[in-house]
Amino acid sequence: DIFLAPSAFLQETGKAHWEILLKARAIENQCYMIAAAQWGPHHEKRTSYGHSMVVDPWGKTVAEIGEGTGLIFAEIDPEEINKVRARLPSLQHRRKGIY
Repeated sequence: DIFLAPSAFLQETGKAHWEILLKARAIENQCYMIAAAQWGPHHEKRTSYGHSMVVDPWGKTVAEIGEGTGLIFAEIDPEEINKVRARLPSLQHRRKGIY
């Protein structure tokens, strides 16, 4: 029901892919994504994108830190998971014997 995704995306790939990948994972797995992301320079050739966030099972950003360090809080609502799974019952169509 909750996936954790620690990361250190580079600036370029973070701007292009970070948010959309987290939302896609939340939607396709119908779960909350909690993504802690390193931010800032590591050395002269590497800077991480940051943007730690929490995404709900419908793909909505619940909480986010932009650039910089910080702390975010988000309510994780188990009932929201049930509502999404009722509206979009795709997980019921898994064929467990295949994969």
